[in-house]
Amino acid sequence: MDTTVMQVLGQVGAAAALGLSAVGSALGAGTAGMAAIGAWKKCYAQSKAAPFILVTFIGAPMSQTIYGFILMNNMLGKIGAGSVEKIGLMLGAGLLGGLGIGASAWFQGKAGAAGADALAETGQGFGNYLMTLGVVETVALLVMVFTLINL
Repeated sequence: MDTTVMQVLGQVGAAAALGLSAVGSALGAGTAGMAAIGAWKKCYAQSKAAPFILVTFIGAPMSQTIYGFILMNNMLGKIGAGSVEKIGLMLGAGLLGGLGIGASAWFQGKAGAAGADALAETGQGFGNYLMTLGVVETVALLVMVFTLINL
């Protein structure tokens, strides 16, 4: 396989790392956002104060896009430095790493949606809900770190 084709495949993998991470962030933020809007609506309907802190649940999945960006930049640096002998690894790492990071973001948004609903209804438990988001986020961090180590 010619070097140019190998570089392009590596770049596709790098782009996939960012793209799939961002898709997960969008799905997660959208899911948590819809739940927060519903929770605020319930508060308004009951003449209760709508907790602004629900925005935390909406924004939490966005950090996974940053992890995908870090992974992509590392991969592009290796490809730019002429490291194309493991191009299959680069392509696979980008696709699977991005998928793992993106799945973490999506499910973090789902957990955030449940937290938004529970917090708006009870006004309690924010710390517990936030810890749950942290555990889900840890998956993305581990995927990023382990992928970087293997590259």
